[in-house]
Parts: sequence; structure tokens; C-alpha cells
Amino acid sequence: MTEKTTPTSTTIEKRSRERVPVRVPVKVRHEGNEHEGLTRDLSSSGIFLYSESKMKAGSKLELVIMLPPGLGLGSGGWTLCQASVVRVEESGEKGMGIAATFDRIECLPEIV
Repeated sequence: MTEKTTPTSTTIEKRSRERVPVRVPVKVRHEGNEHEGLTRDLSSSGIFLYSESKMKAGSKLELVIMLPPGLGLGSGGWTLCQASVVRVEESGEKGMGIAATFDRIECLPEIV
């Protein structure tokens, strides 16, 4: 764990890896329903995304996402991820803000 300090407070960072700001579309499958989403940031261990899908902490997700290179997950590309929701935030016009950890990541074959 790393500690982040601001002029007015000290908080403990719970993430195990640094998140990188990345905005890419993501397909979210939750309880048999599929929704579109948009990432806010990514790391090799987790994701924060916006989606219209209503869910709660502990929910299991299936995500299809185009991962950029440089996250420690190979050369990037289309990826199928199993994830567990750790936090949900109301985000107004963006839908729900969802923080999740990756349980499994599988690179999908390239279509030529």
C-alpha cells in the first residue's frame, strides 16, 4: 500500500497497482444483461468504468475491452475479463461509477 498526502489530509491508497487514465469503450455483461460502458482508468489488476448497469459491491462482471499496450498485460488488444465489483458510485449523467478488480484476463485472438 502506498500513502498519498494532500495539503489537508492523508489517505491510504488501497490499489495494488497504479491506475492509468484511459478512456476506451467496454462491453459490460452483468446478470445476463449487456450494457455499454466507458473506462476512466485501468491497471493490470483493476478498472474504473462508467455504465448504466445497476449493480452492487460483490457483483461479478464479464468485460470485453480493448486494452492498450503498456499496462503489464502483454501487447494489448481485445480482452475478455472476469471482474469483481469493489465499489459503486452515483455519477449523475455518466451513469454508475464502478470500481472492479480483475479476477481473470484472457486475450482474444486477432481477427484478420
